[in-house]
Amino acid sequence: MRLQVIQDGEGNNAGVFIPMEDWTLIKNQYPDIENIDSDLPQWEKDLIDTRLDAIAKNPERLKSGKDLLQELKRKI
Repeated sequence: MRLQVIQDGEGNNAGVFIPMEDWTLIKNQYPDIENIDSDLPQWEKDLIDTRLDAIAKNPERLKSGKDLLQELKRKI
């Protein structure tokens, strides 16, 4: 993929140019990519809030990804 960084008049990075062929490949792999900046539905926000509250109340229950994978391997 040959991306080009676009800079403003002061030399600050302002954007990225993605060739159409690469953009098509990205869209095929991630069909919802054009909706990535849309708001989450309320039910998803509520679910996230519920999970964050549970973590805040019982932080000792939070496990690292590494620990989770080790636990899953033990169950196999």
